[in-house]
Amino acid sequence: MKVTVTTLSDEIFVLDVSEDLELENFKAFCEIESGVSARDILIVHEGKPLLDGGLSMKAHGVRDGDVVILQHIQSQQAEAPSNPAIPNLDFSTIQVPGVDAGASTSAEPDHLSGPNPSISRADDPARLRDLFLQNPDQLALLKQNNPRLADAFATGSLEEFSKVLREQIGEREQREMQRMRMMSAHPFDIEAQRLIAEEIKKKNIEANMEAAMEFNPETFGSVVMLYINCKVNGYPVKAFIDSGAQTTIMSARCAERVNIMRLVDSRWAGIAKGVGVQRIIGRIHMVQIQIENDHLTTSFSVLEDQSMDMLLGLDMLMRHQCCIDLKNNILQIGTTGTETRFLSEAEIPDCARLTEPSSSSNEPPSKKIGTSSSLEMDHALTILPGDKFTDSEVKELVSFGFTREQVIKELRQFNGDKKSATAALFAKSLKF
Repeated sequence: MKVTVTTLSDEIFVLDVSEDLELENFKAFCEIESGVSARDILIVHEGKPLLDGGLSMKAHGVRDGDVVILQHIQSQQAEAPSNPAIPNLDFSTIQVPGVDAGASTSAEPDHLSGPNPSISRADDPARLRDLFLQNPDQLALLKQNNPRLADAFATGSLEEFSKVLREQIGEREQREMQRMRMMSAHPFDIEAQRLIAEEIKKKNIEANMEAAMEFNPETFGSVVMLYINCKVNGYPVKAFIDSGAQTTIMSARCAERVNIMRLVDSRWAGIAKGVGVQRIIGRIHMVQIQIENDHLTTSFSVLEDQSMDMLLGLDMLMRHQCCIDLKNNILQIGTTGTETRFLSEAEIPDCARLTEPSSSSNEPPSKKIGTSSSLEMDHALTILPGDKFTDSEVKELVSFGFTREQVIKELRQFNGDKKSATAALFAKSLKF
């Protein structure tokens, strides 16, 4: 069931818990969300404080969709002792279920008497960890709302989980202290105004994300990249359809697998620039690929280190007037009228996953895109078929201390005349 929790400071969050969850465990979840210690939390439902921590939420009369008030006992006693709606209660005589009445308060677990004595039994990391193990719904919410703590939980190490939990509790306390200083500062204090502006910005961002999760939850899901089945030289290949790529490419590994590496023209070697930089081994000028029953010809730029086997770029899509129909989930070949379906998520290769978990828990998930948005040959470093000079001549001038880009530029300017290009290179290198 979903229970909405509101505080007197207008903080609101929703907990998805079991109706059989004990009140003390419910307070532990509230502590993670609000930053208030569980021992200082008073839960009020329909104007009545809930006192027995051993009873379930259902036994207390809390139902699905109900709203409860989270009250910080210490702050209420200090700030509003005369509040008639919620009386000040003395909890010193209340016995915690499962603890002997004569037991001393010093008889706490050893790991709670460490360097941070403010963490009570309700804040015990081992106990919170067991709660998450018993409540998969809360664990799912933890992964969504607190990935760092969820990653520490997933390691299975209680020490790592305790460390992250204590760090986050300390950070929340610092933010609360900062907020209190901010509220009590002079209204014309520049630093206080900056902190207030940051707090407003954070709340606006959180409100925007909550609205997106409520009205557009599909935007938080993963997107399946567009792949089709085809054959190159009779070998089956899964081709990625990318209208944002300038040229059609193939990895060197795939070219060797389909036995067309022998057709690579190394004169078209260069650098592929876009989202990242990769080395182009060369170009295969014409290859026949089979899509359904159609046999189409295209050219490939062969990349040395490319995770995707093959990418059909804009040159191929425009040449054959292809139409990406996302409504029917098909690729239509305009020149032949043939249609082929896009592959499902289970059929696409592993490298096609758009996102992968970040190596650091403090970083957002990183994008994993196998291709650059625009692939183009760097002609400043590449000898083209129309150039009237050879690679050996370029290397000879490079040996004099000039860059390859400078040498190719001058050779092109003098139409392949090596002597004139050499004189121009030395003349431009002189410093007066």
